[in-house]
Amino acid sequence: MGKINIAIDGFAGCGKSTTAKEVARRFGYLYIDTGAMYRAVTLHFLKEQIPFEKDTEALTKSLQKLEIDFVNGQANGKRTVTLNGQAVEKEIRSPEVNAAVSPVATLVSVRHALVAQQQRMALRKGVVMDGRDIGTVVLPDAELKVFMTANMDIRAERRLAEMQRKGMTATLEEVKENLILRDKIDSTRAEGPLRKAYDAIEIDTSYLKIEDQIEIVVDLAKKLISA
Repeated sequence: MGKINIAIDGFAGCGKSTTAKEVARRFGYLYIDTGAMYRAVTLHFLKEQIPFEKDTEALTKSLQKLEIDFVNGQANGKRTVTLNGQAVEKEIRSPEVNAAVSPVATLVSVRHALVAQQQRMALRKGVVMDGRDIGTVVLPDAELKVFMTANMDIRAERRLAEMQRKGMTATLEEVKENLILRDKIDSTRAEGPLRKAYDAIEIDTSYLKIEDQIEIVVDLAKKLISA
């Protein structure tokens, strides 16, 4: 059977990453977490104290030295993101990165650098990629495009539970305020704004179990692959 590329877009807290990971596992495809890539860049800027309010020569030069990759853990088999060879999966989920990642993702130089890398990864097909502009900018020719939405209160509860599982502390109100701000920035940015592709299938995950939303995407993919 021929392989397809699957683009999953949508708001934070809708289950995009969990769904994308499992769909990729089911088909033996490569899972590419584009959000983690932007978080890794953000972490680098914060660590190196590089101002990211706007594109600068220093920022562009810094991007040229970045190497972002995904590797499978030897012990647990989980895929983790690395920044210049160092595993940074936990660091990129910190509140500091959460607060800065959306502004960083609006920078033209950052988006161009990462989109080019993501498109190269998808050339051989068999890729599941999730983010905010995958179906519209990164993989406009993806055979399957999905756009996920969910109620804001439910999204905040999900994100808080995810943070707590990773040992992070925050209040529900803080998480909700962060999601609202990220939605505004992501949806209004000039470069690659968050929006549904005209040919994407919308899935409201508010009252779906994660297993159910995974099955929906798997069934959609199977129909396309068999066709």
